[in-house]
Amino acid sequence: MMMYPFMTLDDKTELVHSDMRADGTVKVYMERPDEVLGFCHATCYLPSYQWENIDGFTPQEISRYQEVIESTAHLILQFAQEGGFDHAANL
Repeated sequence: MMMYPFMTLDDKTELVHSDMRADGTVKVYMERPDEVLGFCHATCYLPSYQWENIDGFTPQEISRYQEVIESTAHLILQFAQEGGFDHAANL
């Protein structure tokens, strides 16, 4: 599965996303360096906003990331169909 860089947040959390799958879903994966764990990470699937594999992030952080993903989901879904941000048309 191809993953494309999407955004780095102010807390150094990086978000990447997959191509759109045949079922219309897109995997959004995020990770942040952590001195104890190595990396905190979590996965959110669009368009359902289903979270899984959350490790090292607090519920408050996941809530914040949910807001970020919700506010940019239209872009993530568009880029997932077009091969990532670098290949997106009309930008």
